[in-house]
This record gives sequence, C-alpha cells and structure tokens, in this order.
Amino acid sequence: MTYVNITYFVHGTTTDNEAHISTGWKPGELSDLGKRQSVELKETIKGRHFDIVYTSDLKRAIESADIVFEEGIEKRQDKRLRECNYGDLNGASTKVVNAKAGGCIDTAFLNGESLKDVEKRIREFLTRLLENHKGKKVAIMAHKWPQLAIEVVVNKKSWPEAIADDWRAKKPKAWKPGWDYRYEQ
Repeated sequence: MTYVNITYFVHGTTTDNEAHISTGWKPGELSDLGKRQSVELKETIKGRHFDIVYTSDLKRAIESADIVFEEGIEKRQDKRLRECNYGDLNGASTKVVNAKAGGCIDTAFLNGESLKDVEKRIREFLTRLLENHKGKKVAIMAHKWPQLAIEVVVNKKSWPEAIADDWRAKKPKAWKPGWDYRYEQ
C-alpha cells in the first residue's frame, strides 16, 4: 500500500480572528498572539522530522510556517491549500460566514466556492502529494476548511459530520497545534 504521513497545522491567530472577521482569500496577518503561538508550536514539535513543508500561498500561513520550521527544510506554497473562498464574504463577520457555511456544502458562497470545491482541491493536492512523497513525512500549514476537507477525504466523514466534530465550534478562538493523518491508496 502506498501512503504519505501528514501533520496538518493551522496558522496562528490573526488580527482578523481577533476582530471576529473571516479572512477567506485575503492575505491576513498574524497577531502578536499568533506569532507567540507559532513560536510555541516550534518548541512543541522540536525534534520531529518532516521531509517537506507545504503551505497555503496566503500570507498568514506562510508567516506561521516561516516561524515554525527551521531554515534548511524545503517549503513549498500551494494555492490548493487556501482557505475557502467566501466570495463576497471574504473579510466579513465570522458570525455571518459561519451561519452560511453549513448551507455552502454543495452551493458556493456568492462569487466564491462551496465546501465541495475545497474538497476537490484537497483531493487533487493529496493525490499529487502521494505521487511525489510516498512514505514521507509531510507538514502542512494552512487553514480551517482545507483541514476539514482532509477529515472528509482521509477519515471518510460527511461534511455535516466534519463540521459538527470541529473543535473550533466547541472552543471558539481556541487554537490547536496539529492533526496527524495517513493518506493511503
């Protein structure tokens, strides 16, 4: 069986997170808390080996990865790891975006994309990841909806299950240091 081991990290807290704004496809910027979280994550994973790090091409993910991962480890940006495109709601209130998200599993946000679109991007990314990094340990630094799409793809959850099980819904404004996955084919 062919596999790749993945540890998925979500970028640190942003200034938008602190202002209750869903950044979406806007670049975003780490807050002081987000920078501290990234430094803490660096200490938490000290001694763990990763063959390569992939990040979203959005500023907040790149900034987190640059703090967390040492010089010398290869880092690649991939736009398929971007957060969900909320379309007209990029930069809108998190309360508004979250209220609409459950209805956007199959139907796209106005001028944006659906959660199934995010899932499609992640499926394509995982297929390429497996082709290029068989048996390797890969770190990913990205966002909420791509992580939930991995729950759908790898752990075979439905979107409603992934949304209901999401720790962020239970602990708003909390931050988690990572998830481990094994993607096989």
